[in-house]
Amino acid sequence: MVKLNRIYTRTGDEGSTGLGDGRRVSKDDARVEAYGAVDEANAALGVVVMAARAGPSGDQGGVPGDGITRERIAAVVAECQNDLFDVGADLCVPPESGRLSDEPPGARLRVTAAQWARLEGVIDQFNARLSPLSSFVLPGGTALAAALHVARTVVRRAERRTVTLVAIEPGATNPEAVRYLNRLSDLLFVLARAANDYGRADVLWVPGKSRSGQGGAGGSGEVGGTGGAGGTGGTDGAAR
Repeated sequence: MVKLNRIYTRTGDEGSTGLGDGRRVSKDDARVEAYGAVDEANAALGVVVMAARAGPSGDQGGVPGDGITRERIAAVVAECQNDLFDVGADLCVPPESGRLSDEPPGARLRVTAAQWARLEGVIDQFNARLSPLSSFVLPGGTALAAALHVARTVVRRAERRTVTLVAIEPGATNPEAVRYLNRLSDLLFVLARAANDYGRADVLWVPGKSRSGQGGAGGSGEVGGTGGAGGTGGTDGAAR
């Protein structure tokens, strides 16, 4: 059981912090950067949960006329928040020997393949209802979709920080944590489209629109897609 009796300790006033194993490192250490970015991602997911529960109005962040979808999104994302604490706990405790392969099974809380595999199942469920895409998607549409896109990009940053840690400390970082973050960003993209009336309210990228006379500043993008491949397919504009 975690017990937090004091909020301030003054031990970090000189720029150091304690890892989960008690070792002191600089606050800009690669490991701290990684689990700190995961903490940021978790905060972004909290905003998503509140937006999903705010109401059916597009201004409030809901899915038009689909309260079941909003509640499902809130439940899925809330579960991912708990997972992200697992990711942070994993990253903040390096293996004693410096290599995870030497660590006895169950010795520490580590992210497992089952956690990101669960996300794949949820992705498939939502993706089956999405309309096909004919272009990349601009973040927006409903307030809930916009919040999901913000969360997606923050998760991508956490993934990049964790990949950096893997490069700096090879063998000392759980690869399942990286896989989980990668899959979570995919899930958030799919949920953002679901929040836009399952893709029908998506705002699509129009290449060169402002320079070709197709629209001026402040004009709205094309909404919805009618062709092309469905699914996520790299449409989140980031490395997969």
